[in-house]
Order: sequence, then C-alpha cells, then structure tokens
Amino acid sequence: MTTAFGRAWASIVSLLPGPADLAEVRRDPRRDLLAGLTVAIVALPLALGFGVSSGLGAAAGLATAVVAGALAAVFGGSNLQVSGPTGAMTVVLVPIVGRYGPTGVLTVGLMAGVMLVGLALLRAGKYMQYVPAPVVEGFTLGIACVIGLQQIPNALGVPKPEGDRVLAVTWRAVEEFAKNPNWTAAGLAVAVAAVMLLGARWRPTVPFSIVAVIAATIVAQLAHLDAAKPIGDLPAGLPVPSLSFLDLGSLGTLLAPAVAVAALAALESLLSASVADGMTVGQRHDPDRELFGQGLANIAAPLFGGVPATGAIARTAVNVRTGAGSRLAALTHAAVLAVIVFAAAPVVSKIPLAALAGVLLATAIRMVEVGSLRAMAKATRSDALILVLTAVATLALDLVYAVIIGLAVAGALALRAVAKQARFDQVPLDRGDHSAEEHALLAEHIVAYRIDGPLFFAAAHRFLLELTEVADVRVVVLRMSRVSTMDATGALVLKDAVEKLHRRGILVLASGIRPGQRQVLASVGALDLLCHDGREYATTPDAIRAARDHLEAAGVLSALPGHQPRTSGEEALR
Repeated sequence: MTTAFGRAWASIVSLLPGPADLAEVRRDPRRDLLAGLTVAIVALPLALGFGVSSGLGAAAGLATAVVAGALAAVFGGSNLQVSGPTGAMTVVLVPIVGRYGPTGVLTVGLMAGVMLVGLALLRAGKYMQYVPAPVVEGFTLGIACVIGLQQIPNALGVPKPEGDRVLAVTWRAVEEFAKNPNWTAAGLAVAVAAVMLLGARWRPTVPFSIVAVIAATIVAQLAHLDAAKPIGDLPAGLPVPSLSFLDLGSLGTLLAPAVAVAALAALESLLSASVADGMTVGQRHDPDRELFGQGLANIAAPLFGGVPATGAIARTAVNVRTGAGSRLAALTHAAVLAVIVFAAAPVVSKIPLAALAGVLLATAIRMVEVGSLRAMAKATRSDALILVLTAVATLALDLVYAVIIGLAVAGALALRAVAKQARFDQVPLDRGDHSAEEHALLAEHIVAYRIDGPLFFAAAHRFLLELTEVADVRVVVLRMSRVSTMDATGALVLKDAVEKLHRRGILVLASGIRPGQRQVLASVGALDLLCHDGREYATTPDAIRAARDHLEAAGVLSALPGHQPRTSGEEALR
C-alpha cells in the first residue's frame, strides 16, 4: 500500500515545476521579457477577437489570456508554449453557447480541465502523436474557413444572425448587408486585414495587428464613425473568482461537449508544443506535463469568466521567433495583458468590432499553409481524401465530428494498406536428398505455402478463399514463420480453412509457429489442427519430412523403383 502511494505521489510530483525550469528562467531573463512583451502585443487583439467570436465577449477572452496563459506557462510541459483563447476552440464553443448559454460554456471548460488533469495522470500525452498529418492539415484548413466565416457579421457591421451553423449564419449576414450596406465597417475590416497581410510580407518582425487596430480605432474616434460599433465597456480588472455558474444537475448533459473541448485542447496544445520544438534546437516538451498545465489553466479560467484555452500555435511561433528561451516569456505575456486589463480597459473598449474582425480574417488566411496542403494532396490519394473529408466535415458539421471522421477514414485506409501487404504464396519443395522420381512424386502430392505479413480481420478472408481453393493434393504445409501479427479473426479463418481441407482428406501441417501466436491459435482451437497428432515442426524441412512419412504410410511412395518402406508404423510417424 505504501509503495503504491509512493509511486502515485512520485507520478504527481513529476508533473510539477522543478529546479530545471527555474534554471531555464534565470538563463537570459531580459530576452524572455522582451519576447513576452512582443507576444502580448500580438495576443491582445486576438484575445479580444476570439472572446467576441465565442459569444462570451471581449472580457472573457482577456480573462482567458491572463489566467490560463499564466497557469499554463508555469505548469505546462513546454518552455516556449503560449496559451490562451484560440480560433479552433472558438469553433467548438459557438454551438455550445447557442445551446447551453454562457454558464454552460464555463461549466464545460471546468469539466474539460478536470479531464485534462486526469489524462496527464494517466500518462496519455504520448498517444496524441498518432493523429495522422492529413487529419491535422484538414481540420486546420476547416478551422481557418470557419474562423473567417464567423467574422463576416462583424466585418460587415450587421447584427449576428441567430444559429450555430456558420454557413447559414454567414449567408443571412450577407443578405442583411445587401439590404442595409455598412461600408464603414467593411472598409475597416478589409483595411486591417490588408495591413496585417501586406505588412507581414514587408516586415515579418513587426506586430502589424496591433498597429492596424490602433490606427482603425483612432480613425473611428476622430472621424466619429458611428457605423463602426466598438467593443463596449470592459471591466477594469479581473472579476472575483466564483463557482456561481456551476449547476451540478447539468453535468450529465454537458459531458459530451466537455469531452470534445478536452480532446481539442489536448490535441491543439500538444500540436503547438511540437511545432515549437521543431522551430528550435534542444527544446523538447513533456506531453503529460503539458496536459497537466492545460488542465489547471482550464479549471481556473472559468472561475474568472474565461473561455476554455489551448496552446496557441500562432502566438507560440511569435514567441519562438522573438528569441524566447524559457517559460518566463509566456508568463510575461500574461502579466502584460493583466496590466492592460487593469490600466487600459477604457481605451481598449473603443476598438471597433470590425477591426477585430479584420484581425481574425487575416489570421484565418495565414493559417492556410498552401505549400503543406499541396504537398499533402500530392503524397497519396488516401492522404488527399482524408484531408478533404476532414476539412469539409469541419465546415459542414463541427470540429469533433471532423476529427472522428478523419481518424476513422485514415484508420480504414491504413488497415486496407496493411491488409494488402499480406501474401499467400506457393513455394517449391526443396529436393534435399530425394531422387528425381521421388521429388516429382512428392511435389505432386505435397504443396507448401508461405504466409507473409499480417493475418488479421482485414486480410483473413482473402486468405481463406485462396487456401480452400488448393488443388487435389494429399498434404498442405503452411510456413508461418513470417506471419507478423495475428488476431482472433485470423485464427478463426485459419481454423475454418484447415477444417475444410481435412474434410477433403487433405492433411495440413504447419511450421514456424511463433510463441506469440500460439495463444490466439489455441484459444480458437486452431493449434490442435495445425499440430497434427501433437507434433510441431520448427522448420519447413521438418514438416516436409513428416508429410513424406504420411505419404509413405498411405502407400503413395511404394510404386517408386527401389523404394524401401519403413519397418514399422511408429517409425513412419516420427
């Protein structure tokens, strides 16, 4: 009992910050502070925009960036990860807000945080690496499209139509704009997006998002552009933490959305951390610690009115490019945003919603990596199909269904590819020390087959058809040393094939059965059929000799010139 408790405690301690993290922070604090300041400038309009897009408001986006950003920075598994509200999470949250309201979103975030901590304790981080690249590229493309479409109402300066289907909402927004055009809002959105996209090409290191937002706000204020609706009042500080939103009776209803949010938070955060690792030399994140940090961040954020958070790829990339070396940079980013919340809320509240829409439109466009999509589409037809299906499902359904569909199709295509590797080939008999006449007679009555690759449910039935179509012979020898894997379906199909051959009077012998395959063969009763009369054959020559003895006992070889029969039946069965 004490040992089990000790292991559990050691597992928890391994997820907490340690001396190595502190040593990294002390290495170059000035560089990290400057990087954190830069990331905060980039993150401010994104936090505001994603808060607005989620349906909980700009204040919720800021609270998430501050609270979740700080906790994930301290407890996360990456030195470079920056966390906060993201476009992918917004895509999932919009229908949850529409169905369950703001309190439902806060409860979902809290539940998802608890689930993430549980995944960390179960050491589930390593399993996220098995998500195929076409699925990731597909839902990234789909997310970019959804984020862009979600901004259309604010970009056009029209009230957001009711509904949680982004295509329908966008269409109704365009219809409303056609009836009552708001060219001021549309112009601001296009101008901000253009400044960001063109400025990134001209000076990639300059945070043009904040420059464009400041310029749009100044123009709207000086020109008294009433059509450019501002964010509105923001609280001068974070609210007092509270669990007043929690309704224990609704936990069962919100379980499915919470699972979806937790899955997305885990996937996007670990993907972002992997991207950060790839941009640096010597940095490697701990996936379980990252899940633990994101879990704590999502438990705390709802207490302050924040939306669920994940690792943010775009902000993390800015953090790496500006020279961050430790988690102090991400922590600084959260601290700077906290200062803005406390000191500059009246100024921030005047930012036009159309300007934030322009920021997110540009962000959506920059999410689409044309080169990666082209390479993935050209790789194989299967990869292209998975990418397109995932992207379309993201746009037409939602992100969770899209990932499920992408994984299901990828799994099915992978199984088909693996099943195609299974081969069932006839191999010639080794002549050995037999005479030409005897070898010819043996070849007439004995046939040997080699099974290569997996013998499992996806490939087993093809094997059954081929084996049971064996021509009239006396003995079939199965060489099984190259069977890479076998499941119960494969073993049952093998048993069925052997029984059908036995009913035709054909003896089946097997050689090279691996130790790992014996259990599955024995469990379905196939092992006794293959190991005829309790005899096993380690090699194919041993099985061929047994087949020859069987033919001799049956009198098949007695017509050969100079044949000397065995002196006893016992010797013939050895």
